[in-house]
Amino acid sequence: MFFSDVGARPRTWEASPSEHKKWVEVFKACDEDNKGYLSREDFKVAVVMLFGYKPSKIEANAVMSSVNPNTSGLTLEEFLNIIRKKKEAQIYRNEIRHIFTAFDRHYRGYLTLEDFQKAFKQVAPKLPERIALEVFR
Repeated sequence: MFFSDVGARPRTWEASPSEHKKWVEVFKACDEDNKGYLSREDFKVAVVMLFGYKPSKIEANAVMSSVNPNTSGLTLEEFLNIIRKKKEAQIYRNEIRHIFTAFDRHYRGYLTLEDFQKAFKQVAPKLPERIALEVFR
């Protein structure tokens, strides 16, 4: 993939105070019995509230396997860390989609070599054409 080949990485993102507050409120709302942690089902409800989709069994298993074995679920700190990472990934995917759409001038859903070359000429006119060819492969 183009971005991993050239070493692009998502930038670190920090939640605004209001967004952080919302996450804490969602945690508290999903921790109905004030246990101090979220169970697997509580976590799924929280993700629906924050991201609008129900996590798959695989995603829920991955998250719950990262939980400290001494606790019965996700603590607030663990939850906030997971949500921050999910938000970072969402922003990064949106940036990639935006760049792809800019390159896909004919709205075909894929890039041709010609699309790629035109884009490179605009954003990096001094870049040798062979580099664009290598990246396109």
